[in-house]
Amino acid sequence: QVQPVETGGGLVQDGGSLRLSCAASLRTFMNHAMGWFRQAPGKEREFVASISGNGGSSYYAESAKGRFIISRDNAKNTVYLQMNSLKPEDAAVYYCVVRLDYDDTGSYVFTGPSDYDSWGQGTQVTVSS
Repeated sequence: QVQPVETGGGLVQDGGSLRLSCAASLRTFMNHAMGWFRQAPGKEREFVASISGNGGSSYYAESAKGRFIISRDNAKNTVYLQMNSLKPEDAAVYYCVVRLDYDDTGSYVFTGPSDYDSWGQGTQVTVSS
């Protein structure tokens, strides 16, 4: 089972930026959609952003639009989440997810937790006010 590995979490001030990275060992990385979810203490896990295998399509939660950017480098088997203008309410454990179904077009994005088969261990993001 492929498990993605997240890095890049940490402590940042209100209004600051962080970039999360996620590496996944998949031979056909460019044919697999990936995404990010997050979970804050006492709250349900929620969708943040997702990207198609070829990187041509992406989708964001309303809370992430205009502040977060998801991207991928298929040559490095890595997905990124650039988070700008961070707010205290963005503090959470961020999980990288991989959809293991092979998408021969690499063009589809998915937003539901059940769309993804493999979840990383998570990386903590803390935003101080």
